[in-house]
Amino acid sequence: MKNSIPERQTILVIDDEKANLKILSELFKAKVNIILAKNGTQGIEKIIKFKPDLILLDIIMPGMSGFEVIKQLKKNKETSAIPVIFITGLTDVVDESKGLALGACDYIQKPFHIDIVFSRVNLHLKLAAQRIQLEQLANVDSLTCVSNRRKFYEIFALEWRMSVRKNTPLSLIMIDIDYFKQYNDQYGHVAGDQALKKVAQVIFKQLKRPFDFVARYGGEEFVVLLPNTPAQDAISIMESCCQAVEDLKIEQEKNTSNKYLTISIGGVNCFPTQLMSSEATFKLADDMLYQAKEEGRNCVVWHS
Repeated sequence: MKNSIPERQTILVIDDEKANLKILSELFKAKVNIILAKNGTQGIEKIIKFKPDLILLDIIMPGMSGFEVIKQLKKNKETSAIPVIFITGLTDVVDESKGLALGACDYIQKPFHIDIVFSRVNLHLKLAAQRIQLEQLANVDSLTCVSNRRKFYEIFALEWRMSVRKNTPLSLIMIDIDYFKQYNDQYGHVAGDQALKKVAQVIFKQLKRPFDFVARYGGEEFVVLLPNTPAQDAISIMESCCQAVEDLKIEQEKNTSNKYLTISIGGVNCFPTQLMSSEATFKLADDMLYQAKEEGRNCVVWHS
């Protein structure tokens, strides 16, 4: 569930003139992936399917105009941030003003000059890459390099809605490093930071599917989401996390019953419905974590 910048970015060209499609495709195909659409309707379908990094859009097309295409894009949260450059034969200042007002990032008139198109497209591809990098920084915990609390709330809301719609199970798990305050007191905050990084990464490695999710919730707490996962499978994954953390052999001898640093885990598995509360489910997972600590730590306590 991580945003990432692919090795090759993708441009979608929407134009009803075959000659323009060919010219623009030849111009950029060595540097980026090119997707072509011959009308607005086909363009919308390909935007939703491929989520391009940049759209080159004609305005005057049969059926749906470029203005209508960009209006639809801006209404959809998943596509509203994709930059659009109008490349059009319309030369009136009013049309250019309208295109920019609808959310286009640039406006190039036909017949276009190859060097100008090349320079402007490269500029907006760079800006698109920088935007993704900034989004990543805003959603990643700088110390552990897993997602942060802000990203968790976003993904939790998304997966909850998905589970309601598809009637699939969702596992929500809270994880806490045992006796971490004592660890910091004994070994210092530099060692504590290193331990947090190692624990976060070993938890991340136990999550095998691309849609499994872990975030640092705060301090020494982490939260995990396992969509469409039966309870027993989720418990098995969490038990693997417990063992993997202990296998790191991070020494922790003061005021604990275990020689090495360990984690406690509380989880809940449910089939979300419209009548259920995601906040109540989160509290239940947190209650299970508290119970795990009461039962001696270094264990998994589960509520199904």
